[in-house]
Amino acid sequence: MTDTSNRSSSPVNARAQSERALLCDLFEVVGPDAPTLCEGWATRDLAAHLIVREGRLDTSFGIFIPPLRGWTDHVIGKTAKKDWATLIGKVRNGPPRTSMMRIASVDGAANTLEFAIHHEDVRRAVPDWTPRDIDTDFADDIWARLAKFGQLFRNVNVGVTLARPNGATHVVKKAPEGHGSVTLTGEPLELALRSYGRMQSQVTVSGDDADVAEFEKSRVGF
Repeated sequence: MTDTSNRSSSPVNARAQSERALLCDLFEVVGPDAPTLCEGWATRDLAAHLIVREGRLDTSFGIFIPPLRGWTDHVIGKTAKKDWATLIGKVRNGPPRTSMMRIASVDGAANTLEFAIHHEDVRRAVPDWTPRDIDTDFADDIWARLAKFGQLFRNVNVGVTLARPNGATHVVKKAPEGHGSVTLTGEPLELALRSYGRMQSQVTVSGDDADVAEFEKSRVGF
């Protein structure tokens, strides 16, 4: 059960908090040294990342800006040495009371996919993983977010269209001059995972062979 004692004074986003709780429940099952899809990170490192991300603004730029990553990695490494139960508790309780992430709209925007993807980072780090069923509202929520994922394909030299099995599409990157396009087809959560560079996702890439080859060799995500 999620500890909400530290959240009573602030609104939160139900979906983001559900994914947070599911991840923390899984942390308790697998322990601090289980593998994740985040290269070089065990579960204790992933928990530390989540704590630092929400509570240490001085490290936030290092998550996205390589020259500043050393300080971020240092703080995450130091945090990861804490007792496992303490780490899980800090992830469950979320950011400090003064954090903007305690506002429901900010929590939803910043944390829904963050925790959903990291939940899958633990679930799918084993050979026998299977995709989980998510409800239609959640799938539609993720699909709406995918329309803004163009930056995740900035290093890809072909156009990219995301497509649901129901036929809905998002053109997230137009084809550069002289290049073709590919289409990634899958359920919204699978597309989100692939867009963030997770190969452990059920996504089909289609297009001309040369364009597909170009896409597959490109770095996707941050």
